[in-house]
Amino acid sequence: MEQQMQNDSGQNTRTESDSLGVREVPQDAYWGISTLRAAENFPMTGRSVGTLRSMVWALGTIKHAAATANEELDLLPASVAQAIRAAAGEVMEGLHDDQFVVDLIQGGAGTSTNMNANEVIANRALEILGRTKGDYAVLHPIDHVNRSQSTNDVYPTAAKMALAVEIQGLLAEHRLLSEAFDRKAGEFQGIYKVGRTQLQDAVPMTLGQEFRAFGATLREDHARLGEFREYLLETNLGATAIGTGITASPDYRQLVVSELCRISGLPLVSAENLMEATSDAGVFILISGMLKRAAVKLSKICNDLRLLSSGPQGGFGEISLPAVQAGSSIMPGKVNPVIPEVVNQVAFRVVGADAAVTMAVEAGQLQLNAFEPIMVHELFECVGLLTSACLQLRLRCVEGIEPNRPALAARMHESVSIVTGLAPHLGYGKAAELAQAALLEHRSILDVALESGLLSREELDRAVDLALLANDR
Repeated sequence: MEQQMQNDSGQNTRTESDSLGVREVPQDAYWGISTLRAAENFPMTGRSVGTLRSMVWALGTIKHAAATANEELDLLPASVAQAIRAAAGEVMEGLHDDQFVVDLIQGGAGTSTNMNANEVIANRALEILGRTKGDYAVLHPIDHVNRSQSTNDVYPTAAKMALAVEIQGLLAEHRLLSEAFDRKAGEFQGIYKVGRTQLQDAVPMTLGQEFRAFGATLREDHARLGEFREYLLETNLGATAIGTGITASPDYRQLVVSELCRISGLPLVSAENLMEATSDAGVFILISGMLKRAAVKLSKICNDLRLLSSGPQGGFGEISLPAVQAGSSIMPGKVNPVIPEVVNQVAFRVVGADAAVTMAVEAGQLQLNAFEPIMVHELFECVGLLTSACLQLRLRCVEGIEPNRPALAARMHESVSIVTGLAPHLGYGKAAELAQAALLEHRSILDVALESGLLSREELDRAVDLALLANDR
């Protein structure tokens, strides 16, 4: 039985030991000596594993499935397996998130996270059996909760399961944002404007077409991200240390993956080559790259929104973004495009995180990549940031955008961009001469073209029909 005492601050403690020695653990803590050492060793971000609800859920789910598989293989007594499942079920439900105190960034390839889960589940299971915390002779964090497992198959499996869940939430918000742009495209149909290339006037288009393109580019990323998410559903569970399955029954792998699918609701599949799946973290760089692509394209859209709304008098001023807060502590009445700006900054963060993930994947050595914790930290942060960015951009910006119809109409009337419609009739050179004359004389291109006598009024009207030029019929 464990020894109970008080520490210097008068807190009740229990004595636990490991291969490095003996330590006092708070009596009311479900975590144990391994978690204590990890908490002391890795005060890196101030953000614990317990702040990732989906990660804790995944860890509990794996331990639950493992207990069932081990019981079926007669590797755990029924009473022990049942207690582990009950405790793991509570972990899955979020009842003990505060007990997952290890920092997200940690050495040891995630061993501290796995041991945090093993200790919490073991001590809660001991309570369920009517025993006291730390009575590991009855139910041990490693010998029982971690039976047939290794950090090297538990941690990456939990990370991938959790990411698959989190990305599903991002996909939902991403889809809603693209639909918001589509709705605006419908509202803005038939509102003509000058299209631009390289920030110079190009050819006519509609504001609706511009916003429909925003929605389309988001749908492309939505589709790719959904496809790449499927790669997260491949698991190396059963590989144990390096992929040979050492300490696990030959039948364990199939049993545990099948049970994990059943209780998680995720269509997980066992990796074809467990050794490769244990040593290679390529799936994380794939997901990171896709998140970067989605972030960069979202940022580009925000750049466009900021340009289109610039002004209100000295810029493009073609659309108005919702005014969500005062923009200056010195310039009265100034309103800034703060929502697109914050999304831009999210994109910058995602791009930086991709570099971290890239280097962490590259740094893997031999049969294991020790740097998966930093990948988990970066990827979860990026998914969370992008989910929030899509939500805020939709609710606080896109849904409230209004067109500046008078400015758009006036600019369209003054623009020489319609001269492109004259080129098939007059030739490129003659059309260019008319455009240059109109710009030099500050006159309407229609007046200059009509005055040239090269086309009749009827021919001119047909050539520069905006609906035809913008392909908006």
